[in-house]
Amino acid sequence: MPDNKILISTGTLSMEATLLEGPASSQFKNLLPLAGSANIWGDEIYFAVDIEMDLLENATDVVESGAVAFWPPGHAVCIFFGPTPASINTEIRAASPVNVLGRIDGDETRFKSVRAGDQVKIEIWKGC
Repeated sequence: MPDNKILISTGTLSMEATLLEGPASSQFKNLLPLAGSANIWGDEIYFAVDIEMDLLENATDVVESGAVAFWPPGHAVCIFFGPTPASINTEIRAASPVNVLGRIDGDETRFKSVRAGDQVKIEIWKGC
């Protein structure tokens, strides 16, 4: 079983993601499972968690679709799948810089089905 895989679940939707190599992703993985109530901001889902993480040197506010990130000011996990209200043209822009932790495996636009208040859970992927 790959040790850099996580599972993100909301209601009937479950998607795998692959974490990047690095200390922030390792710290995040060691805190799993995490869960929270979904907030929607354009084509982004985010939910607050009770963890702290410093903003990394390579933190960015422009991310790729499918990015799984941590937003230190809001203590929130973010899943990006399209433009947000802060986006310019077609870019995908966070409210402020985020630590990119990984990427959704598959069609991240399936997260458009998530509604505000839906429970989101992230856990270590256990395979089939």
